[in-house]
Amino acid sequence: MMILGLSCSPRDAGNTSILLQHALDGAQEEGAETEFFSVFGKDIQPCDGCWVCLREGRCHIEDDMQSLSEKMLAADGIIFGTPVYIYSMTGQAKVIMDRTSHLRLANKVGGVVVVAGSLGSIDPIKDLYFNMVVKKMLPANLVAVYATSKGEVRKMEQGMKAAHNLGREMVQIAEKGFQYPKGFGRNFHGFGTHTH
Repeated sequence: MMILGLSCSPRDAGNTSILLQHALDGAQEEGAETEFFSVFGKDIQPCDGCWVCLREGRCHIEDDMQSLSEKMLAADGIIFGTPVYIYSMTGQAKVIMDRTSHLRLANKVGGVVVVAGSLGSIDPIKDLYFNMVVKKMLPANLVAVYATSKGEVRKMEQGMKAAHNLGREMVQIAEKGFQYPKGFGRNFHGFGTHTH
């Protein structure tokens, strides 16, 4: 079993990364293999809206997203981590969400780690969870911590414990082997607002 920790922070080794690493430690405690991926120093370009990915199953933009996409497809669970910038997820997190719209991530477990300075954690949590639901992932728990100084989360015993337990929970949910029923596909338009 593989659990991927995905840090969408443009900073190296900041609070988001620390919590994700701690979550991966929890996953290892449950017997999983883990991998950490950070957007720091990576070339990840924004989506250009061409929709080649939906027609051909791959993105035409050649950058570090190819490597990340492979890791996401290979993982049994993905923990999405982002700091909060201007009351939302980072631009890097949104780019990854856009660039993975074509990936088949159904039945993978998803977790969320969000670090905010003060206000603003609710929208990234909501957006990341909704992205998981649309992709038919299995949502696990979340960790939301308020921290401003780099490394400050290490002093937050409850936040660190919650991250560790998130990693453990990810493995335990994945081991249950839940599968969404087949035959329903991804229906982005079944909300009743623009259908007849």
